[in-house]
Amino acid sequence: MNVKIEPSWEQRLAGEFEKPYFRQLTEQVRQEYAQFPCYPPGRLIFNAFNLCPFDKVKVVIIGQDPYHEPGQAMGLSFSVPDGVRIPPSLVNIYKEIEDDLGVPASRSGDLTRWAEQGVLLLNATLTVRAHVANSHQRLGWGIFTDGTIKALSDGRDHLVFMLWGGFARSKKALIDPQRHCILESVHPSPLSANRGGWFGQHQFSRCNQYLEAHGTVPIAW
Repeated sequence: MNVKIEPSWEQRLAGEFEKPYFRQLTEQVRQEYAQFPCYPPGRLIFNAFNLCPFDKVKVVIIGQDPYHEPGQAMGLSFSVPDGVRIPPSLVNIYKEIEDDLGVPASRSGDLTRWAEQGVLLLNATLTVRAHVANSHQRLGWGIFTDGTIKALSDGRDHLVFMLWGGFARSKKALIDPQRHCILESVHPSPLSANRGGWFGQHQFSRCNQYLEAHGTVPIAW
């Protein structure tokens, strides 16, 4: 696997990389990739970090697990490569952006453009075995990504954390609400969104209003 992480993150997370759990995690992930088809490709495991350096982060969107079918996962939560069918959750995200901001829904599911503006699209688990959702959840990625959230909460000010669904909302305890804006809602998946609590929350305009109020250029969603 060709796995590299952007230098500012390497520095900020050096303590995590040195812990025994991370060495064990690395070895288990290597074994999984050697024995089974796994996603995303090794070079994209840290794609969210590589596209969005620590000091450039403005917004954090927390997902749970990479897509586990071929050609979907690209190391960014909710994102799929251009040309791949847009997943239902992202369809609902686009619908809410259109309703909230009047921005027409994109025809591409590739969210690289968000990441490059400062949106950290962080999955709590960074790898997955093909066709088996949550198959790498117990390997230790959660410890690492919790450390990432804590590093941002403690090392930055005035970030927007968008917590969608029960799993993402469970990360709220890692975030200092006095220093950051926390926006919570149900998950944008059709099962949750159609029950209410996703549409009409104006999260994207609220996010941008907060950023602008603290002297930060808003996100072009």
